[in-house]
Amino acid sequence: MTNPVIECQNVWHIYGGSVTAVQDVSLKIYPGEIIGIIGQNGSGKTTLVKHFNGLLKPTKGKVLVNGRDTGPMRVQELSASVGYVFQNPNHQLFARTVEAELEFGPRNLGLPEDEVIDRREKAIEFFGLEPLRHSHPYRIGFPLRKLVGMASVYTMRPAVFILDEPTTGQDNVTTRIVYRLIHRLRDEGSTVLCVAHDMILLAEVVERMVVMRDSLLIADARPREVFSDRALMGSTHLLPPQITELTLRLKEQGKLPQVSLSVSESLDVFAPLFGGKSEGGQA
Repeated sequence: MTNPVIECQNVWHIYGGSVTAVQDVSLKIYPGEIIGIIGQNGSGKTTLVKHFNGLLKPTKGKVLVNGRDTGPMRVQELSASVGYVFQNPNHQLFARTVEAELEFGPRNLGLPEDEVIDRREKAIEFFGLEPLRHSHPYRIGFPLRKLVGMASVYTMRPAVFILDEPTTGQDNVTTRIVYRLIHRLRDEGSTVLCVAHDMILLAEVVERMVVMRDSLLIADARPREVFSDRALMGSTHLLPPQITELTLRLKEQGKLPQVSLSVSESLDVFAPLFGGKSEGGQA
């Protein structure tokens, strides 16, 4: 059986000795998984994932990355395996140009200069940053600045990517790039953790959802199961995508066989209601 790339063993995190942000969480994350981590603000989800690259250390319990206890490991050491894209790129970017920002990580890993340049150029092409390569990151708009933050982590090729609210503050164009990034990472076999309130994003791309509430892990299941559980979703004060809510109501009325996670998926579900055919068939 495949070993987990990240494992939490009864992890607690208590800020200042009095505020419990994560309480007794045990969790295994396997290579190649795409996982959404959801919960209301203050539920503990961001605190939890910051343990995976060493930004935080457990107050009690252990976090293992590739079987190694992260307790004595430094952030610099863990960053080669776990890349963290901050919700606010201003907490991440520091170089004077986009090019320099993208070169820093690979160069810091000790890669040959030709590999550093190759990774920089591939990231510039994928994220559409060519017009900005010589710009200062703080002189470009927030959506593009956030893409630079993602690109800077992408150049390091970590086995695990943590995306903290990747679509917050993004416009339609940059949101599409985020979707493409997650799909590409999936194709390349990376593990991706999305900490997000964007339920549409999660419904379309993740295979598993971890639900946090009041510092506790309260559910770990497939998106369809999570979104279909009204009591669970109600306890988090989060809403499923509109198409999921619509199909859930119709399913509860016995009019549909299953809940849809996306509009495209719903075409197959709705077709029998109207005697039609899916996938381009004639009604």
